[in-house]
Amino acid sequence: MAIYLVELSYNVDRTGREPSNPAHVEYLRELTADGVLKLGGPLVGENRGLLLYEAADRSELDGILAAEPYVLAGLVSGTTIREWQPGKGQWAPESAAAGTVR
Repeated sequence: MAIYLVELSYNVDRTGREPSNPAHVEYLRELTADGVLKLGGPLVGENRGLLLYEAADRSELDGILAAEPYVLAGLVSGTTIREWQPGKGQWAPESAAAGTVR
């Protein structure tokens, strides 16, 4: 499994996203229950959101993002995706914390 840090930029403000927000929230709840979404939320003072996903590969992540209600509604103006390998801290895999992964 890979971990991906995804930043979504929106082309409308929070008020403009309100009609799609219930579907967006439900979708994120489902992904959380399935263990796919680890964290998510808005960037303070910006018209963007940051989400942390765990997926088998980039292809699976692309499918997840394609089904995002904000994407389907045309509210996302840009997406930045980075694969991330946590190596330190409380959320790092046990093998990384032991120093076996860099």
